[in-house]
Amino acid sequence: MQIVRYHPSLKPRWDTFVAGSKNATFLFYRDYMDYHADRFCDHSLLFYEKDRLLGLLPGNVEADTYYSHQGLTYGGFLLNSAARAEQVIEMLELLIEYLKDQGIKSMIYKSIPWFYHKIPAEEDLYALYLKKAVLISRSLSSTIHCGKALPFAHARKDGLRKARKAGLSWQESKDLDVFWPILEQNLWARHHLKPVHSLDEIWRLQQAFPQNIRLFLVTEAGTALAGSLVYETETTAHIQYISSNQRAKALGALDLLFEHLIYEQFKQKDYLDFGISTDDDGYKLDRGLLFQKEGFGARASVYDIYALTIA
Repeated sequence: MQIVRYHPSLKPRWDTFVAGSKNATFLFYRDYMDYHADRFCDHSLLFYEKDRLLGLLPGNVEADTYYSHQGLTYGGFLLNSAARAEQVIEMLELLIEYLKDQGIKSMIYKSIPWFYHKIPAEEDLYALYLKKAVLISRSLSSTIHCGKALPFAHARKDGLRKARKAGLSWQESKDLDVFWPILEQNLWARHHLKPVHSLDEIWRLQQAFPQNIRLFLVTEAGTALAGSLVYETETTAHIQYISSNQRAKALGALDLLFEHLIYEQFKQKDYLDFGISTDDDGYKLDRGLLFQKEGFGARASVYDIYALTIA
């Protein structure tokens, strides 16, 4: 087994493997990963057994730490359905030796949540356990099993009635320029934060992945009040961004939107994931945000990050 560092000339090979991987999503195609290449020192790796590609590891290096990958919500080994546990254990062992040779002292490893897996793919978690990796972050997300969705809570049902009475309607849209000011104003007012992506970045990503990055709006007489940007993978509809203005909140706009997304738009998906409601490596819980998500019938799942000492 050998490791080859990613080079742009390997893009076709990388992307072909991602397309057939049992646990990769569109976030691992190079056209997505490389949108912020100027911010990170990419050090992605390909694992070969003779001429056969066994797996990929999206990653970057900062100082003497290897990350998998700082620019992505989740990362870790990308595997195909033929990958066996013993091979993944060997891949991690080889990775540790490789990183030692590179002068790397530690690795931060973002695991891929199970609901993105097309078939079970937690060989990496066992391999990390054998090497005494330490769980350093557990962020609480809220996820719905679309085929067994729980009913809306009373507060969400009340909002739904208000939205219908007000004549609000939903629509899929390409107009990110309309949604982004709502998102920016809401994030700044609530958390003094900006979206992870700039408007220009999300435009470029949406144009590169139009089937995966989808915007849904709620409107009143043609005026957008609220919306959600959805990252659609093979198994999961992930709510990347969600926001509404004050009028939308008073009229239950998001209740109307998520009734549609859960019970109509993405009912054939395995899961709908609302994303995390925590900060500070999971220790700070946004109870209001969690209350809203659980009101739609979502229940707990986690995004885990591990640390492994290399030398």
